[in-house]
Amino acid sequence: MFTTPLELSGPLRSPRNLLLDQTYGDHASIHDPATAQQLGVAGAAVEGPTHFSQYDPLAGRMWGEKWFTDGCLSAHFEAICLEGEQTRATAAFTEDRADIRTLKEDGTVVLSGTATLGDEPTALDGRLARLRPLERPVIFEGWTPGRRGARPEHVRMDFDTHMGDLYPFTLRRKLETITETSPWYTGADNPWGRPIVPIEMISVLSMATWAESGLVKAEPSVGLFLDLQIRLLGSPVFVDAPYTLEREIVALGETRRTETAWVRTTVTSDTTGSAVAEVLLHQGVFKESYPSYPA
Repeated sequence: MFTTPLELSGPLRSPRNLLLDQTYGDHASIHDPATAQQLGVAGAAVEGPTHFSQYDPLAGRMWGEKWFTDGCLSAHFEAICLEGEQTRATAAFTEDRADIRTLKEDGTVVLSGTATLGDEPTALDGRLARLRPLERPVIFEGWTPGRRGARPEHVRMDFDTHMGDLYPFTLRRKLETITETSPWYTGADNPWGRPIVPIEMISVLSMATWAESGLVKAEPSVGLFLDLQIRLLGSPVFVDAPYTLEREIVALGETRRTETAWVRTTVTSDTTGSAVAEVLLHQGVFKESYPSYPA
């Protein structure tokens, strides 16, 4: 048993923004420089899940292959990272839990949260419990906790699958730019004898068919990720394997500038019939980006 936390940190990395051409609701996103600047953001944001890969070597060092079958990364995004900025992952481990932070070179905290194994409590458990509820949604009008997606959605990610307007790149392109490479992502040289989807790309897989969910917000409006949790449930997610996605609205909230929604997506293997991952996304939408928002 640990008597004091074991501190680990990774090297400085340069996350890449692959979402310059992202569109939703027929307009650009905060990952577009002009759109970001209109909202008072310094530049086009690197997508939050991109930072998750910097924890794989640290958690893999502590927990081995179990990290890739039972790991959970739970993060609150605190500051936007721009392409060209460098970041470092840090983690303080105690048995099946670590407190994590991603830092820029100047010490700015990009994200904070937890890395855990199994059913250990996570950072987002606490944040969800402290939620300021949204009483009268405007951008998320018609959304209510407990509402489910319109139907199960079917998805498969091979190396050259174009993942849609939300993610205008392929897994092969991601692997060319990912902050932490591994032969486990590209071939059979791993404990499962087939390539696995990087944990950060499970977020992409879970969002690729969002247009089929029936969960439609008011447009035009611009959002960003506030919190993200990716939990594996006993298995990696495999490349070129069929999965079914099911969604449920967990909660609605707001801040001074945003309306927010928490949505849980369950990823189930079509081959085994078992759930293999859960993605909990807390997305905020800028009130000022929706022209019809009440004063």
